[in-house]
Amino acid sequence: MLQFIIRRTVGAFITLFLIGAATFFLFVAAPSDYASLACGKDCSGQRLADIREALGLNLPLAQQFWDFMSGIVTGRDFPTGHCSAPCLGVSFYSGDMVWSTIMDRFPLTLTLTAGGAVVFLILGVGAGMIAAYRRGTVVDKVATGASMVLSSFQIYFLGPIVLTVLVYSTGWMEDPKYVPVTQDPVGWFVGMSIPVCVMATIFTAQYTRMARSSMIEQLAEDHVRTARAKGMSRKYVFFRYAWRGSLIPIVTVLGIDLSALLGGAVVTELTFSLQGIGRLAVDGAVNKDLPLTMGVMLFGAFFILILNILTDITYAWIDPRIRLS
Repeated sequence: MLQFIIRRTVGAFITLFLIGAATFFLFVAAPSDYASLACGKDCSGQRLADIREALGLNLPLAQQFWDFMSGIVTGRDFPTGHCSAPCLGVSFYSGDMVWSTIMDRFPLTLTLTAGGAVVFLILGVGAGMIAAYRRGTVVDKVATGASMVLSSFQIYFLGPIVLTVLVYSTGWMEDPKYVPVTQDPVGWFVGMSIPVCVMATIFTAQYTRMARSSMIEQLAEDHVRTARAKGMSRKYVFFRYAWRGSLIPIVTVLGIDLSALLGGAVVTELTFSLQGIGRLAVDGAVNKDLPLTMGVMLFGAFFILILNILTDITYAWIDPRIRLS
């Protein structure tokens, strides 16, 4: 296991380096004038020249690339001050360090993503397991039918409906807002409950169907039928042998969906006017803030690589038959 983690970690750093290189040459070496974007409108020639020198654009391209990549590890000096590692540059639009800006917004996106994952795993996997256990009954048909209906919804469609009903029309709940969970857990729960539940609804339907089909497939496996033939109760076999094996495809899709939740956070944050990483990426693109856009891309890539490693490690914990080789 330790060798596997080391190999995957080294591979993740290599992949992250390649993504950083691709990001650099995509934006910095593009035909567009990098310095003019930082200078903004009504930019004088002298100011443009000063910005080129400050950003190191007068240096050879190889030197620019080295400064960019080494700055992530060791930090970098800018006219506005020193950028501590990991340095992702300085925002053209706000003048703030990109890494600090991302860290200010990341807790909202993290709680939104983690909260949504917890909700749709509990509801989706739970409903799917119950439907498989009660296969062919009314419970199975209701769970399957509800999942098919919910799968047709989208965040940008369901979100305004929920806001209209629960916030604007009835006043039963407050307008969504983010409060750090460490400061006010109750305020965080109340402010984030609607966005979390709306985003989780879209995924709950998928996991209900997937958990049901995976469990039914596991119940037909030879070792499960052998356990039943030995006289073990259906309930014991269900929870002792079948459910663990049925989690393998769920974990596989979960590793992909957790990455997709970052993309879904863009729509969710825009729908509910939340200031997270998704909204930050949109603002960077709208304002042509290349350092901010590059920083969000690299941070997102790092986050996805970590999730992939954790997903592979979880395989071995769920099913010891899997060998990480």
